[in-house]
Amino acid sequence: MQKVFAMSRSATFDPSTLKFNEAGLVPAIAQEESTGEVLMMAWMNAEAIQKTLETGRVTYWSRSRQSFWVKGESSGHVQELVDFRVDCDRDCLLVLVRQSGPACHTNRRSCFYTAVRDGEEVELMSPMA
Repeated sequence: MQKVFAMSRSATFDPSTLKFNEAGLVPAIAQEESTGEVLMMAWMNAEAIQKTLETGRVTYWSRSRQSFWVKGESSGHVQELVDFRVDCDRDCLLVLVRQSGPACHTNRRSCFYTAVRDGEEVELMSPMA
């Protein structure tokens, strides 16, 4: 038996309905829309969310620099927003993106390049040329 999922009616999105942590941040997972590859996780605050939705360029909040970080602004490795999703608990975001170049600051396609297999760390990918 095939399940059919009906789309619910739309409602205006209000970032204040999200469950931010004590620092006013919510985790955002970036996923390549064409392949499903998980690229990275970073943090967003309400203003970063608004900037992302307004510009279509994914904007995060840098905890170390205490400033906005538009992905690719300095590296050229831009994340173009394709879809913006909120999880069921409203405490995590999924941004589907078109990634140009590596997503990781180590110059790898994904930040998730280390696996643990049989108790050993295994590097799955090398930095991009």
